[in-house]
Amino acid sequence: MTYVDGFLLPLPKKNLAAYRAISRKVGRVWREHGALEFRECVGDDLDVQGVLSLKQPAGAGRGETVMFSWIVFRSRAHRDRVNAKAMKDPRLLAMCGKQMPFDCKRMAYGGFKMVVDA
Repeated sequence: MTYVDGFLLPLPKKNLAAYRAISRKVGRVWREHGALEFRECVGDDLDVQGVLSLKQPAGAGRGETVMFSWIVFRSRAHRDRVNAKAMKDPRLLAMCGKQMPFDCKRMAYGGFKMVVDA
């Protein structure tokens, strides 16, 4: 089964275009280094009655939406190799220290073993 890195973060709605531009660049880097998929999704229907909204665990406030994102790899070992290469990529290193359209400290992240692929 594949392995997935997952991300959840609040994003000021006014920064969506800037986030999308950066994400496209970052996605190309991960794919070129071997990631199977790179997905970024913006919250659309977040106020469903009867369930916890993803706005709460993401800590999204007024004027913010939620980004739900993931990267798919062949395995955890593959993830580790791809991430090591991506983090040394000059295109990513050039972004370090620059203003981001979101607060990196508010991003939630984790690695996940796939248990169902239907």
